[in-house]
Amino acid sequence: MQLTSVDKAFELVLTNTLSFGYETIDFQESEGRVLAENITADRDFPPFDRVTMDGIALQGDAYLNGQRLFDIENIQYAGEVQKELINKNSCIEIMTGASLPLGTDSVIRYEDITIADGKTLLKDGLSMFKNIHGKGHDRTMGEVLLPIGHPLKSADLAVLSSTGNENVRVNALPKVAIVTSGDELVAVHETPKAHQIRKSNIYAISSLLKPYAANIQHFHIIDDLKESIDKLSAICQNFDVLVLSGGVSAGKKDYLPEALEAIGVKKLFHKIAQRPGKPMWFGRKENLIAFALPGNPVSSFMCAIRYVLPWLKKSIGINGVEETAILAQDVIFKPTLSYFMQVKLLQVKGVLKAYPFEGSGSGDLANLSLSDAFLELENQDSEVYLAGETYRFWRF
Repeated sequence: MQLTSVDKAFELVLTNTLSFGYETIDFQESEGRVLAENITADRDFPPFDRVTMDGIALQGDAYLNGQRLFDIENIQYAGEVQKELINKNSCIEIMTGASLPLGTDSVIRYEDITIADGKTLLKDGLSMFKNIHGKGHDRTMGEVLLPIGHPLKSADLAVLSSTGNENVRVNALPKVAIVTSGDELVAVHETPKAHQIRKSNIYAISSLLKPYAANIQHFHIIDDLKESIDKLSAICQNFDVLVLSGGVSAGKKDYLPEALEAIGVKKLFHKIAQRPGKPMWFGRKENLIAFALPGNPVSSFMCAIRYVLPWLKKSIGINGVEETAILAQDVIFKPTLSYFMQVKLLQVKGVLKAYPFEGSGSGDLANLSLSDAFLELENQDSEVYLAGETYRFWRF
């Protein structure tokens, strides 16, 4: 069977994204979601001439004409209705955040004045017309503050609340089923027999995908073709995405590719020119996507990071960001495949370097906990990947 290149496989994955519609949620739950509406300013930002220092407000021309001693006519606190300076040769004591009183145009901070007996004395050489955040200086009413397609961050919640958006419309998230297969697998709470192992892949993959899914449910299928067909057919009715782990290679009980095609999921590729993760399978049935990943822990995790996660992010409107690092030492890799090598990432004199940390193979899941990323060494003619070259990586 001809292997699909990494780039071609990724192209097929990203050209088969889905849309899951929209939903309206509480703005306090919206961090990490993608906006499906424009958020506009419902008033000017700031909505009034806002004072930025504690001190006094006065007419600057009075000071520039030589006046230094001013009567304190009133006091203006933040949150009070805007007051007015009656006597242009007086001043109003004022607090940070207050509305600038009518008839004033300058704020002098307490550090530059002396107050005694209801009067304030100003120093020479002060600048006027300062310490005021002008009405509409940041944004004007009706201006788009957060556009459609914007991934919401913590700071954006302040914008949503300040514009009165108690609820916000966002892209909906998919329902994801993670399916394991294999007679050798037992539950976490069970004590495995000598020939068994506990399930592990589903938990790493679930944690990886959780921020981008409406809900994730786990299923298990024994190594039987009929049961595989029956169970997958039922699961497909209630989920948008299937992520399967195991049962996709060339073993006599690797039934999942056959079962998926039997229920109408069209194969888009099977087997990629890469290590680890060569047996990966990908297909689509209308508005259902299926990723069938190898069962070995490192292979499964790598494929989830390299293919499933970017697909999921793009489907909900989040663009991927390519990251690169410099290979810290020569690497020899002989097969004509792309090599996803586990690495540690370290900043060295301002340069991000990737240090090989390869572990003992596709089954060495403990090594993942000690690594930071997969460095993608693209298939090339030479067996030697040279230190100092730049390669993209996929952060855990």
